[in-house]
Amino acid sequence: MIQVIQAQNITLAYLKQKFALHKSEDEQFFREWFDYIPEISELEKQYLDRVKNNYLNVLENAPLLEEAVKMVVLSPLLDLAGFYGHPFYIATEESVEISEEIIIDDEDNSEETQEIIKGKIDVLVLQDKLWLLIIESKRSSFSLAKAIPQALTYMLANPQPDHPIYSLVMNGEDFQFMKLIKQDKPMYALSDRFTLYRRENELYKVVNILKKLGKVLI
Repeated sequence: MIQVIQAQNITLAYLKQKFALHKSEDEQFFREWFDYIPEISELEKQYLDRVKNNYLNVLENAPLLEEAVKMVVLSPLLDLAGFYGHPFYIATEESVEISEEIIIDDEDNSEETQEIIKGKIDVLVLQDKLWLLIIESKRSSFSLAKAIPQALTYMLANPQPDHPIYSLVMNGEDFQFMKLIKQDKPMYALSDRFTLYRRENELYKVVNILKKLGKVLI
């Protein structure tokens, strides 16, 4: 029997149970988001101030849908981080499928069930065929807590398990990075959460981290 599960419906509890995924509490596991972060220029800061103002101005009229979040906020971030140029390239709506076989035993018979998780990655940054960064973008009213299990599911689908994979989940106003390493038991960690609802423009930090990850990944 085959059961299809949509990635957007996956929970952390499911990932822990089916894939033995666990969260690292070691600060050294994910130093990339805070250690030796490169500075951005004053011109880049001015541009990011405009991105922040554009988002907040548009949000005054109505909550932004996912495509609007990508257009107003995500695209400028990818541009400033250098992910539109060599050696990177961008794939969108990349289909992902993970299969998990489960054997159910009872007194009378043994039944094998195959669970297939399907989804589409919003934005995937690659170098050659190497997955580098997964970005899951949601509408402005969507909680990142719901986006994190979906992004982790895509990270588990990384076809190069010997390499770490990074992710950014965002909804236009909140941003959080993740790192996952697939070992005997896959392990992940989260960065702090950044938001546009602080006096300081935290898009500066988001772009700084994206640039740092770009250097690490190369």
